Amino acid sequence: MKSKSFQGRLAVVTGAGSGIGRALVLNLARQGCKVAACDIQSQAVKETVGLAGGGREVRAYIFDVADREAFFRHAEVIKSDFGQPANLIINNAGVGLGASVREMRWEDFEWLMGINFWGVCYGTQAFLPQLIESGDGHVVNVSSIYGMISGPLTSAYNAAKFGVRGYTESLRIEMRAEGLPVEVSCVHPGGIRTNIAKTSRLATSAGLAQADFSKWFERITLTSPDKAAAIIIDGIRHNRPRILVGPDAHTIDLMQRTLGIRYQWVAGALLNPLMYGKSRKVATAAPPPAQAAPPVSAEPATKAARRREVKAAKAVAGRAGAKPKSAA
Repeated sequence: MKSKSFQGRLAVVTGAGSGIGRALVLNLARQGCKVAACDIQSQAVKETVGLAGGGREVRAYIFDVADREAFFRHAEVIKSDFGQPANLIINNAGVGLGASVREMRWEDFEWLMGINFWGVCYGTQAFLPQLIESGDGHVVNVSSIYGMISGPLTSAYNAAKFGVRGYTESLRIEMRAEGLPVEVSCVHPGGIRTNIAKTSRLATSAGLAQADFSKWFERITLTSPDKAAAIIIDGIRHNRPRILVGPDAHTIDLMQRTLGIRYQWVAGALLNPLMYGKSRKVATAAPPPAQAAPPVSAEPATKAARRREVKAAKAVAGRAGAKPKSAA
């Protein structure tokens, strides 16, 4: 959106029943924006609309973002209900899954991809014609810090969030190349205090208890949904292609840029100690077959090397903690 005001614009927000989605709806409504609040949880999204004041300016829509036909159908319904094309689509809906590649069930993998990746694609393409028609459109797709780096037992989540990042960055290039009036932003939140830990699916064979996972998640969440929403909306106002949310997101971005592929030896220790401890036990349970001496460029495998990597990452984190700047 080129305008600095959201007044009178129409925004569509998925995952609006709680967390960042609810905070976005409330923030946009306070600024005079018309909002279509979407979620699969009917009671939760109705509560969001009630908190926003309801009426004709903020409405609830209940459907599954993983259902392509439902998403495209609701795009037309929303346009008809509000009597105007959407200016802004924020594809925020997401779920979590903790499981190793070896032990992950296909149905869980497909469930996550349907919401976290395909839901973003469906939402983008369902509303893109309206955004172009509005003459002042903006696509905002929510990825994650796990769209910048990977972690143990998060392969499915990483696949979706890296996919969202690649898809969104490609779309931005296309919109600019074609000279179309649509801005595109990719959001990378760090730890946000939402309900995603409670709704995540965990592989029991991975040794992860839901209660333990939720407690761990609460300890590493640094940013409130309201603060996250404010950062995202500020990024939209300034047409930022990449919006980093939270000090941990800035730290991870700097760590990945500084360490390159070496971040893999410290990502578990810094981001996911609960899962990292389990993944290392799994990895050491069955030692690999004997091999010839590795080439000079082989990755460090000794404990001393890993300690050096952790020390380097902590130094990066210390530097990042000063005054993080938004990536553009």
